[in-house]
Amino acid sequence: MEGFNDEKIIVLPQYQLNEMIAQPLIRDTYITDIGYYPRAKSHYRERPAGCDSHILIFCVGGEGWIKLAGQSSFQLTEQTLAVIPPNTPHVYGADETDPWSIYWFHLNGEQVGALIQSSGLDAGPIRLSLTDSEKIRDLFHQCYDLLSAKAYSASHQIHVSYTMRYLLSFIGLIPRRKQEAKTQAYIEQAILYMQERLEMDMTIDGLVAHTRVSKQHLNHLFKQATGFAPIDYYLRLKMQRACQLLDLTDNSIKEISISLGLSDPYYFSRLFKKIIGSSPSDYRSKLKG
Repeated sequence: MEGFNDEKIIVLPQYQLNEMIAQPLIRDTYITDIGYYPRAKSHYRERPAGCDSHILIFCVGGEGWIKLAGQSSFQLTEQTLAVIPPNTPHVYGADETDPWSIYWFHLNGEQVGALIQSSGLDAGPIRLSLTDSEKIRDLFHQCYDLLSAKAYSASHQIHVSYTMRYLLSFIGLIPRRKQEAKTQAYIEQAILYMQERLEMDMTIDGLVAHTRVSKQHLNHLFKQATGFAPIDYYLRLKMQRACQLLDLTDNSIKEISISLGLSDPYYFSRLFKKIIGSSPSDYRSKLKG
């Protein structure tokens, strides 16, 4: 009941909430309560009838737990964020031995539910990276500082509303960025494998075995990232190397073809022209630099 050392809390009065609801640019997404509880020992809330707002809890240290009606309780640890849906009976509290430090928001508005669903928070807690955690903290302080000093200002209320929309949409990008990073790792691994084999032959089966990705999925990833199937991209790397050899050496076209694992110089010349747009000899004759 005495609160927590260095806590922050703002509960907006009803007359301000009425102003927000009347404002078309705000009523879709607005904060009703906002706070920060550091090392919240003995923190405990039980709402048998739930709350009329979405409650967003972001744990930045220690541990706590949340239990929704009809579900098992789940732990909230450092850099983990969760949402309690409105009108859902719930109870939550800080761990007894390592109490959590949490930033929290109560959110209302016509679009909040859809924003939370699009962010993936309706599916359960999301663990954030240190960089993403810092971003969420910064956005919290932006909202808190504006509501603390300028809550009476409609323009500042609009900014807070759009900051919260940005926060929720930013969270929605996190799983996608993780997937993109994973995809990029596969692509880089495959391209490195190709570059190490430009002087020899490479099969799609060998590439699949190296990357440990199915042939179908690897084709999909490559076309999505480069616009080409893996073998097509590999041949373009060969022709890129051929350009370097034509520019930097006096080797014959036949010697260059053989050095790139292509025993038939006529096939090499046709492939070079198809990809580069000119024959090897015409390419070599053009001044560079």
